Amino acid sequence: MIIRKLFKFENAHIVRGCSTKKCRSSLHGHSYKVELLFESNFLDNGQMVYDFGLMKQNMKALVESFDHSIAIWNGDEKEYIQDMKKHSARWVELPVSPSAEQFSRVIFLLIDKLLQLTSSVNGEKEVKLNSIIVHETATGYAQCFNDDAYSKNMGEIDLEDITFSDEVKNDWADSELFLKMKNGESFINPQNV
Repeated sequence: MIIRKLFKFENAHIVRGCSTKKCRSSLHGHSYKVELLFESNFLDNGQMVYDFGLMKQNMKALVESFDHSIAIWNGDEKEYIQDMKKHSARWVELPVSPSAEQFSRVIFLLIDKLLQLTSSVNGEKEVKLNSIIVHETATGYAQCFNDDAYSKNMGEIDLEDITFSDEVKNDWADSELFLKMKNGESFINPQNV
């Protein structure tokens, strides 16, 4: 069975090297919709694949890190990167260009890592991240599956190369969430959400 949770965020970016002149040369924004799809052949004690309420915590925090932020590719011009960080308190620096395709891969890796580190307490069994869908516009989206997320052909993404601004981290319930994820620390789902 597959379940889906939808999140939304507003984000600005430039996608260097793309075909569209406006997209590659001008800072612009989108109203993104992000779908997290999970799968399992089992149901938990509440007869659910995974309680949607559990997704409103750390998973939501990670996706909403991009809300009202600027997504910056660390391969862009140094002056541009410095200016974006100087003039925006909320930014996320990525090792890949912030296209819808790469957003879907980055978010897949973040959620997959968090899911792997999270201990279940309500009988959840063999829950896997099926895919991530990032809607950049009402008519266009990118969908990332496991093989896409870990594909070297699409550009390597190492969690060590993702940087969240202090302002973004301060919005999380645990400002060290990402550091703990990178260190492989365990998370326990709360029983009373």
